[in-house]
Formats: sequence, C-alpha cells, structure tokens
Amino acid sequence: MEARTNAAVTSGYEPHHEIVADLALAAGASAMWSIDLVDDDVTWSAGLAAILGLSEPGDDEIRRTLLDLISPITTAVHEVSEWDNFELEQCVETPEGDVRWIRFLARPQPGGDPAGLLGIAADVTERRGSEQELADLAERYRLLVELSPDAICVHEAGRLVYVNPAAVRFVAAESADDLVGRPITDFVDPTSVPEVLRRIKRLGIPGATSEPSEASLKRFDGESMLVESVSVRTTWQGRPAFQVIMRDVTAQKTAEAALHYQAALVSHVSDAIIATTADGIVTSWNPAAETVYGHSTAVAIGQDVSGLVGAPLDPEAIVAAGGVTEATHHRADGCVLAIRVSAAEMSEGYVLVCADETPRRRAELRYSTVVAALDEGVLVVSADGLVETANPAAIRILGLPGTALLGTSPTRFPLYSDSGARLSTTQYPFAQVLATGVPQNGRVLRLQRPDGQCVWLSMSCRPLDPDAAPPSAVVTSFTDITERRAIGERLAHDATHDPLTGLANRTLVLRRLASALAEPDREGLACVLFVDLDKFKLINDSLGHSTGDKVLRVVGQRLRHCVRSTDLVGRLGGDEFAVVTFDVSGDTGIRSLIGHLRSSLTRPIGLDGRQLRVDASVGIVTARPGDPRSAEDLIRDADVAMYESKTRGRGRYEFFDVELRERVQRQLRLEQDLREAVVDGQLWMAYQPVVELRSLRTVAVEGLMRWHHPTHGAISPVEFIPLAEESDLINLIGDYMLRTTTEEIASQRARRGLDTRLTVNLSARQLDDAALVPTVEEALVRTGLPPQTLCLEITESALMRDPKSAGDVLTALRELGVRLAIDDFGTGYSSLAQLWRLPLDTLKIDRSFVTGLGKPGKSEAEAIIKGIVTMAHSMGLSVIAEGVETDRQLEILRELECDQAQGYRFSRPVSAGELFPRMTA
Repeated sequence: MEARTNAAVTSGYEPHHEIVADLALAAGASAMWSIDLVDDDVTWSAGLAAILGLSEPGDDEIRRTLLDLISPITTAVHEVSEWDNFELEQCVETPEGDVRWIRFLARPQPGGDPAGLLGIAADVTERRGSEQELADLAERYRLLVELSPDAICVHEAGRLVYVNPAAVRFVAAESADDLVGRPITDFVDPTSVPEVLRRIKRLGIPGATSEPSEASLKRFDGESMLVESVSVRTTWQGRPAFQVIMRDVTAQKTAEAALHYQAALVSHVSDAIIATTADGIVTSWNPAAETVYGHSTAVAIGQDVSGLVGAPLDPEAIVAAGGVTEATHHRADGCVLAIRVSAAEMSEGYVLVCADETPRRRAELRYSTVVAALDEGVLVVSADGLVETANPAAIRILGLPGTALLGTSPTRFPLYSDSGARLSTTQYPFAQVLATGVPQNGRVLRLQRPDGQCVWLSMSCRPLDPDAAPPSAVVTSFTDITERRAIGERLAHDATHDPLTGLANRTLVLRRLASALAEPDREGLACVLFVDLDKFKLINDSLGHSTGDKVLRVVGQRLRHCVRSTDLVGRLGGDEFAVVTFDVSGDTGIRSLIGHLRSSLTRPIGLDGRQLRVDASVGIVTARPGDPRSAEDLIRDADVAMYESKTRGRGRYEFFDVELRERVQRQLRLEQDLREAVVDGQLWMAYQPVVELRSLRTVAVEGLMRWHHPTHGAISPVEFIPLAEESDLINLIGDYMLRTTTEEIASQRARRGLDTRLTVNLSARQLDDAALVPTVEEALVRTGLPPQTLCLEITESALMRDPKSAGDVLTALRELGVRLAIDDFGTGYSSLAQLWRLPLDTLKIDRSFVTGLGKPGKSEAEAIIKGIVTMAHSMGLSVIAEGVETDRQLEILRELECDQAQGYRFSRPVSAGELFPRMTA
C-alpha cells in the first residue's frame, strides 16, 4: 500500500467536488485524506499530521496511524450503498501524552462498487471538552437540587412537573410518581389556596420571586406540616412555570411556642407563704400554698408544717444557716416538689416563703432540649467574652467541635461586613452588646470558618438578663443564609442583566451612567455609543430567531472584548446595544474606538455551516463634566444620532448635535401634525402639465400633493412625504390624493371637454397595501373616469424591492384598465428581464439625466437618454422626460425622439383653478 502527501488530496482519480464540499462544510477546520481500496493507495493533505498530534512524522507513521484510526470505516465500506456517508470519532494519545479526539467524515467515490474513500479529519477535542463541562455542570446542579434538605418542586399550569426527594419526604409520599401530574393545590390547606394563587399571579415576569411566607402543607398520611415557601417565576421546557422552595419550620415554631410557654410559666409562678409558731405549728396558709402542696387552708391550720410539706422543715435551723435553703417536699398526693425555702423570724414564730421551682427546673430541661434541636446556632457568651454554651447547630455552622469552642472567644472567627471589610474585635456584635447592653438584630455578616470556608450569617445578640447592668452574659443567635444570599445575588444579577447576552440591561446601563455623571470630581469626556445592527430583521426572518439569538450573543461578546474593563457594554433591547466609556481622548479617540468596534462586528460569524456578516449604525453623544443632561437624555440623544446614521445609508456613525435633535423633534411634530392635515383641509393638489413633444400639446397632468401648515406655512414634499412613508400615514394620504385628483380631473374633463389624462404617484408602502386595488377601482367607479385616462407611477426602487410582489399588484391594476409607469427610471438598477415581465406603459427618465443635456462635457447624458428611449420603444413603451427647464433641453429631447416631457419649461405645479382654464380641448 502506497502513501503520499499532497496539498490538495489526489489519487488515481479526480475527487468529486460535491463530495469535497459536503465534507468540508460538515467538518470545519480540517485536513483531507483519501484511500484507493483497489490499489491501496493512501493520500492526505499537509495538515493531517498536526491534527493527529504527530510531531515530525514520516509518511509511514502518518499512513499507519491514519489506517489504524479509520479501519472501522474501511471495514464497513463494502456493506453500504454508493452514496452513504461515514462518520467516526476516535481518541488519540499524542507523543507528549495529551489526549485528542479526531472526527473522521468519509464518503465512497461514486461509480458503483466502492473504489475508494474521500474523507476529512478534524480535531474536535475542544468540543468534547465543552460537552463534558456542560455535563459536569448539569450533574452538579442536579445533585444540589436532589440532595437539598429543602423541598423543591416545579409546577406548570397549576400541576406538578418535578419534585426533589426532600419534597417526597415532606408529604410522606412513596416516590416522585405519586406527586408529578397532580394539582399543586392538592397539597395546600384549603384556607391557604386563595393567597397562594394570588402570590403566584403576581409573579408576572421570568425571575420574579415572592416574599417568604408560611403555609400549611398537606401530607399523604393525613398530617400537616408548617413550611416557609418562596415561589420563583421560571420556565419548564420553554413554557412559563414556577419553582417553589419549601423549608420545614415546624421545629422552629414548636421551639418558639415552648419558649413562650416557659416565659409565661416562670412569670406567673406564685410562692407559698406559711406562718408557724416557734415549734412549727402552722398559723397561716395562703392560697398559693394550697396550690403548691394540695392542702386546703382549713386542713393546714394547726398542723405541723413538716407533715404538710412532706419533709422535715426546721425554720430555726434555716435561719441559722443564712435564711435560704433548697429542699425536696411532697404534695398531698405524693408528688415530689423542688422548693426554695426562705425563713425569717417573727415575733411569735417564723414566716416561710416556699418558692415552687419545680416548673422552672422542668422548663430549664425543656429549654435545653429545644435549643439543642434548633437549626439556628445559639451561643451564650459570658461577661468576660468567652463561650459558655453552644447548641449543636452552632457547632455545625461554625465548623468546630464543642470541646474546642467552649471557653474560647468568638473573635477567633474573622467577621466581614457586607462591603467586604473585616471587623475589628470591638465591632463584633456580641462585644458591642457586652459593652452597651443594647440588643442588635439581623446583622448580616460573613464569617470565615477554621477550615477556610466562608458562610453568610444573619446574627442577633441580646443580654441574657435584660435587667443586668453591662457587661453581663450575652446570647448570640445566628442563621446560615449562604444559600439564600446566593439566590438573592443571582436574582439581583438577573434583574440588571440581559438574559440572552449576559450584558447589562437598560436599567443597569442607566443606573451606572447616572451614577458616573453624578460624581462631583468627574473629569474627562463621557461618551455613549448607541449601536444598532443593520438589517438584523433579515437574519431573524430568513434563518429564524434561534440563529438571530446566536448572532446577538456573538455581537455582545465582540463588543465586550473591544472595550476596557472600566467601560460598560449593555443590550438595550432587540438588536440595540450601548457602549458607555469615560475619559476618552476627544473625537480622535472616539473614532478610533468606533473603528475598532465596527472592524470586530463586521468579521464573519460562523453559525451552523453559514458565514453571516453584520454591520451596525452607530450614534454617538458626548458629555463633558457639568453637562446638565441626565442618563436618559444621553441615551435618547445617542439614539437620535443612530437614527440619523441609518437615514444616511447604514453602516456608518453620526455624532449628535443640538441641530440634529431639533430636526428630529421637528420631524416628530410634523408627523403628528400631518395626521390632522387631511381632516383640517391643509393638504391640496397641485398639477403639472405633461406635454407631447412633437405638438407641444398638454396630454396629461401629474397630481402632486402640497401641504400648507397653519404655523409653518408651505412644507416641502421632500420633507413630509418621507415622514408619511416611514409611518402609517402614506396609505391614508395616498387614498386622499387618489380620491381628490380623480374627482377634480373627472370634473374638469366633463366641464371643459378635455381629453387630459391624470398621473398619480404610488409609494412603495402603498404597493404592500392589500386595499390598493379595491381603492383604485372604487375611485374610478365613483367618478366615472375612464380607466385608461389614469396612469399610476411607481418608482423604480420600489419595484426592485420585491419584484415578484410588485408584479402581482401591477398586474391586478392593469386588469382594471389603468396605465402604469416607472418613475425616476435609471436610479433603481432594474434589469431588462424584470422590465419585460412587468405590465408597463411608460418610462419616466429621472431629472438627473435631463439636467446634463446641453452642458459642456455632459455628452454621456445624451447617450444614456438615447439608450433609454431606444430600449423603451423596442419594448413598446412611451418615454417621458422629467425636469425639462430650458429650450435647449427640449430641442435635444426632440432630436432623441423622446415622446413627452414635463418641467418648469412648460409650467410649475399649480392649482387646478389656475391650470385648467389655460387648457383647451
């Protein structure tokens, strides 16, 4: 078997070009190879060795490696049809020990039995790595959700579509299958359903989140569970859905209730007060004593106190020992009581205050149990700043065993503020409470554990004894809010960033720009670039929104890579982007930046085997220190400048100035006024004669619209017609013009016996209006004007925009009997083939050619007009020359055999009352 290298793969036969093209499109950057299965001849292109990871290889090594890797293809080739494709990915270890993945694409040469293979090899290592990274990321997210102790579910259209294992445990279900597909309201207490639905309804946009709220969760075992839930608006398989995160707060609520109970129990305990004689006979027994010991006053009076309390009680001995003692007593029913006895002498005996501490001691035991069960960390710090007690949650959150935590200072844990500044030891919440006795609630701090991990805590501190003077023991409680904060930061990011490109959205652009403009010591020039992609709608309409989104992401990345790290790039919406930069070096620096941006944007974008090219129109506005404009003003002015650049031809940039704003504002006012012009009678029709050149007889008139503004006077059609075409007014104005001119011409023809035809212009927008043909027909019927006397003019550029659609409309108009003409011929680059297909009667030569007639050095104008006339006559079309102003132009047009003409040489456009009286039948 022979092997050789060739810059373009060759063998004993010529490779089929379509095969090469197909394989190349599928492989991207690659090297080509071929194998003749008859002669065992192997060839390859020069880049194959590098793709295979071979350094300084010989031909034998390349051949051996290639044949080994494609052996599955050469084995299978005899089992398939002539045009089957082969695709294979192989793993290769380079001499340096690196692993590469090579993708082989091959197709048999056409011509019957497989005589050979033509293929391409491409390095897809990077793609395989990206796929693995995505798989790892998805696996980490899955584990995070699946192992979360909080219940997480997703519901769409009111029904569950996903639940994690914690959610299954929460409702005491057997598996997720028991839950998926069921209405979410099955698991909500009926009294809570209306409020739950209202909260969900308020989440109107993706990323919107509800405030944490408590709800009673119904379980499969008939029990209920108290949870704290948060709902987030999200999507499920592209459809609106809601993710709900639920935390079990039953233990927390139980603990809170127990603490309240304990506080109430302690605050309402009453002491038994007993008076005795010197030898211990009871002389007084208060109601609290009845309650504590279970003996009524009537029974107790006169009895020995020791017998009543169920234990030896010697008041004299207690007084001698200091007046207070702890004792164990018994109730009348035999219950054991923990009593604190205080004794004092009185005139004829003793008074005993017996405080029943049984509830307190029971409460202490319960308190310890509850605190140990809390998810919230609890520390008690002594007056000298050392940890006295710590519950299990505190040990878990702080990452230290209790033996290492007790007796140490909490300052061993570094604390940081929300801004990232480390707190000094005197700024620690417990230290401040120790010093002042003033409680601190809800401090959000970042704590660094001994293992280096950082956790965010919501911390509260208060004196253990509110009545004690500082310093006294402090109880510190804290909750791990690391996950909640991460979710909040992610939501905050989503609220200020574009979800498609990851760039700042309009809100963040305005906020950052406003903040920068407000800096009192700002220096240098601020600049805002408003970037709008040209003809991006064409990409969306032709290739789909998915491709359009990919293009927007690429554009966003390129813009971000073209600016400094201190500059801001944002997507304002659609295909509009903003670049905000400061301290630029005047116009020179701005032009250099724009050149860099446009150079990057115009580079081809490779997507799905296509090479797409985009360009942009850019509006620029600058602001020096002290500029009074707001951020909104600057964005608006940059938008105005961008619009001007599009108006002037796209793919360019324009600087904003005050004159431009005033012009745009004038256009806006005129557009608004134009809407009222038809109703208020401000529009009127002027007419210009069309003269037959042989006889100089007026054979037609062209209707031209004029606008007399009540404030600004006469408004040029050059100004208001484009405004009408850019808005939705052109169809309204066009209908008005058609009705008015047909009525006036029909009236003048009947009154004066004229045989004059009428010419009316149609805009490109009118050609797109489905009501055009019925409107023309209705005007002819209403006025009685013969169809052949009406000629509708369409500009050449309008016809070339969509020749097929325009041709259909012109054919429908021709079927009505009206005449059709191309206006401004010579400026729209139409082809003869297109002209042959259109049902036309007349060509109107653009005035730009007529202007050159009779002038020195302008002989090419005569040649052009001569060519147009000859071509039109050969097609059976008449020719009208526009803009004729001199006798010399008239003479030349006659010599060139032009049929008709119009222009100031014959008459300016005038009103019907001025023109028609001069005309004769």
